Amino acid sequence: MNVNFKLADYEDIEALVQLCNEVFLEDTKVEDAKKNFFYTQHNDNVFYLVGYVDDVFVAHAMITFVPTIFAQFGMYAILNHVCVSEKYRRHNIAMKMLDKIEQLCLEKGCSTIKLWSSNFRVPAHVCYQKFGFQKVDAQFFSKKIGKEFTSEVKNDKIRHE
Repeated sequence: MNVNFKLADYEDIEALVQLCNEVFLEDTKVEDAKKNFFYTQHNDNVFYLVGYVDDVFVAHAMITFVPTIFAQFGMYAILNHVCVSEKYRRHNIAMKMLDKIEQLCLEKGCSTIKLWSSNFRVPAHVCYQKFGFQKVDAQFFSKKIGKEFTSEVKNDKIRHE
């Protein structure tokens, strides 16, 4: 199956949100995502990679490049929201997308790719391990602070900084 990958643009956001809401059981609003995409689309360290089979949106991954001053880390990438539409799974699309991501990471000078994946996505974890990712002995911690995230909160913060 031939899949074409590209960096997302504004026209991809609705399909991107629909796929991620379905796969990750989220409730992201398309209008909020479009507003927030505006703030990240010119950030050279945040990429939304999307995949199409013919004209059908089938895959997505968010790539965040993290430059550091530390020798053991250098530049590294964090992946999240890595997904393929259920109808298009088992056609090697995820592996092709990970190949494309690895190429982008090498071009940026990354030494490591880290992957953030929810515990309930066990079949995806098998794919990641087949690609060469290793499960590490770590826990992912999260703490909500301040207001619930909305585009208005982000816009207000940006205006006042």
